[in-house]
Amino acid sequence: MKEIGGYLEFEDLGGREYYPGLMKLNLGRTACTFYLKGTGVRRLYMPVFMCESLTDAVREAGIEVIFYDCDRQLMPVPSSLPAGPLPDDECLFLCNAYGQLENDLILSFRETYRRVLADNTHAFFQAPAPGVATLYSVRKFFGVTDGAYLATDVPLAPPEERDESHARFTHVLGRYERDAGTFYRAMLDNAHGYEGAPVRRMSRLTENLLGALPYGEIEEKRKANYARLAQKLDRHNPLSFVFHTPCGGPFVYPFYIHDGPAARKALAARKIFVPTYWNNVIRDARPGSVEADYAANILALPCDQRYGPEEMDTVAEAVLACL
Repeated sequence: MKEIGGYLEFEDLGGREYYPGLMKLNLGRTACTFYLKGTGVRRLYMPVFMCESLTDAVREAGIEVIFYDCDRQLMPVPSSLPAGPLPDDECLFLCNAYGQLENDLILSFRETYRRVLADNTHAFFQAPAPGVATLYSVRKFFGVTDGAYLATDVPLAPPEERDESHARFTHVLGRYERDAGTFYRAMLDNAHGYEGAPVRRMSRLTENLLGALPYGEIEEKRKANYARLAQKLDRHNPLSFVFHTPCGGPFVYPFYIHDGPAARKALAARKIFVPTYWNNVIRDARPGSVEADYAANILALPCDQRYGPEEMDTVAEAVLACL
């Protein structure tokens, strides 16, 4: 029987999600394994330039992982991939790092390899390529603690169990009222808490929050902030001739510097926090490889919707002081 009365709960915010027609799941990694197991994939070709939380989840699901190399444009090196098309139980995983894989390119890989799973964790505003299974993880773009979308033409019954996220919002709500450092440990604990998490449907709380976001404003702010950084930094950035501007709202502005670890420390001293993605790549990739170089020395400069021209100028000034 439904409860009536008592204290008020969090409001139903209404609104509409950006991808209302996609399958809503709890995490990007569980969405990935859910798709792979549901379609009978037993072998997955993944880039070396990949977070180990995802590769570990794939292996734990009993799926063999074979790594391939990427070039300086973060495109798969054909010689490190098998000849296509792939058999029914094999799949090519494409990581759309920094939004560098446009849909025409993704479709060309599907034409060659037949079964492709695209990871748009860094490209939330890039619509799925027609007929290509695509993953989205919303934590990289919005102030929520979990949530993922899966685009697939394969009819898959959603999980019966729904996730609950009310206990995970301490660091998100805490940073809204205080500074990041106060809740940094809570953020790390939250991330570690996802290890081994089962696939579930997206939580009602996350779904509610995602339905209330002003997506058009967010996308335009990210585009404007990226353009501001590009205006200030492109001529100093070796990657400006390698990477193109993402067509949707960008994830970050990738700036290449010859000593990334030292630059991150210098920026942190000025309260500009630039994360190191793919620490496992720095540790495990072949020394001197593109992947090891990029993981260590690309600064993922923030250009998200919290900021405007003044903050972008501050970031650019601090980066130039590191050169």
